[in-house]
Amino acid sequence: MRKPLKHLLALSGTLFALTAQANTELTVYTALEAEDLQKYAERFNQDHPEITIKWVRDSTGIITARLLAEKDNPRADAVWGLAGTSLMLLQQQGLLEGYAPKGVEQLNPLYRDKQNPPQWVGMDAWMAAICFNTVEAKKHNLTPPTSWQDLTKPEYQNHIVMPHPASSGTGYLDVSAWLQTFGEDKGWAYMDGLHQNIKSYTHSGSKPCKMAASGEAAIGISFAFRGAREKENGAPLELIFPSEGLGWEMEAAAIIKGKQSDAAKTLLDWAVSEKANQLYNEGYAIVAMPGVAKPVKHFPAEPEKLLIKNDFTWAAANRERILSQWQSRYEGKAEAQ
Repeated sequence: MRKPLKHLLALSGTLFALTAQANTELTVYTALEAEDLQKYAERFNQDHPEITIKWVRDSTGIITARLLAEKDNPRADAVWGLAGTSLMLLQQQGLLEGYAPKGVEQLNPLYRDKQNPPQWVGMDAWMAAICFNTVEAKKHNLTPPTSWQDLTKPEYQNHIVMPHPASSGTGYLDVSAWLQTFGEDKGWAYMDGLHQNIKSYTHSGSKPCKMAASGEAAIGISFAFRGAREKENGAPLELIFPSEGLGWEMEAAAIIKGKQSDAAKTLLDWAVSEKANQLYNEGYAIVAMPGVAKPVKHFPAEPEKLLIKNDFTWAAANRERILSQWQSRYEGKAEAQ
């Protein structure tokens, strides 16, 4: 029996819609570690095979600058894995779209925007650490530092690398934390002293720890995730968590304004889920959803106790001023891009 034309047309439309859904491409800007992008996409695709993530990945400062430059012609659909202070800056510029992902109320309030609907949601926290190469230290007769202030000692001259704060979110969280911990005048004085011992400022938050792991430098100011991974891979590293407290940042996710597609909403829904938080916990000891995190090897037992009370709003609002002053003082030792 021949089916009526209208039924055939309806079936054809349904098949077209399903095909379109199965081939949705989502452009996602990120500063996640490059080697983790495939894992993140694969875990997401286990639940949503109909969406293909097209990653655009770079260091935090580069991605933030790119998003700001594309303000009038946005190319990203969403952000998944960028510093919370960067998203607050984008929020101030009107670049983000409010959306309340399913289950967002289960997150720690610190890890979600207070607006309703929120314009960004947190994922996890990454925290500062010193990667100390024990082999290189013995070679140069260096004692392990126990505090940030120790890094200004003459024995460390030309042995320290740290991230450039304009390029790296890790670099900026360090600078912001020192200014908050020591006060602005003493914070800049501290960085003046540290600068005397700096070999170079890298354009990646991971690179100082990688350089320490390979012996290119004895000391890398980096973050705990990278240090733990390098140590687990056999590098002769000691992870040091300075006594004054650790600067930290949250990784976060958001939808770019004007790009509020169903696929972007689906990504945000998944990004706040328990399954996503379990994924984050594979590398980070602190995640946005309470009760999910389990201890991570080579991290301190109670990492939250080491974190400074970070004023993210202040850090975001003063970012341009701080970076300008930092570059006027220390840019001479920045590595070539």
